[in-house]
Amino acid sequence: MPGSPATTSGGDLAALQRYTRPMSKERLDGYILDELSIGMTAELTRDITEERIQRFAEASDDFNPVHMDEAYASKTAYRGRIAHGLLSASFVSAVVGTLLPGPGAIYLHQTMDFHKPVRIGDVVVGRVTITHIDPESARVTLKTECLVNGESVLDGEAVIRVPRRRRPAHA
Repeated sequence: MPGSPATTSGGDLAALQRYTRPMSKERLDGYILDELSIGMTAELTRDITEERIQRFAEASDDFNPVHMDEAYASKTAYRGRIAHGLLSASFVSAVVGTLLPGPGAIYLHQTMDFHKPVRIGDVVVGRVTITHIDPESARVTLKTECLVNGESVLDGEAVIRVPRRRRPAHA
């Protein structure tokens, strides 16, 4: 399923589509608190390409040569270029903002442990799983992970605030 930046529930579809891949109206409504349950999982899969690394470097202003320069990177412990760790982590953010809980969810906290480098040509699966729901604070705890070939490249935990009710759709 194609990813897109997080939006608010009930957002303007035409304005959103100017900045993202095409979406259906249904994708603009995320889950509300009462619709969530422990164990719910969502994931997306993304290819790591030269273009994706370049665009991430431009967006983040992180032009560390271990990500951008093969000659430099080949002399490091990684023996070649690696993708930005936060590029992989951004796929978790994409799941949170577009799939589970989806539009309307707000990040409050994220921990991450990086286990293995990600390289051009790898396919990263970003996945979140609900592990705890606090109905009083409308906060949801998620296990977050990214995998390459079934092996963890990063994992952590996120705390997300989730809307209690749907906002009225704009006409």
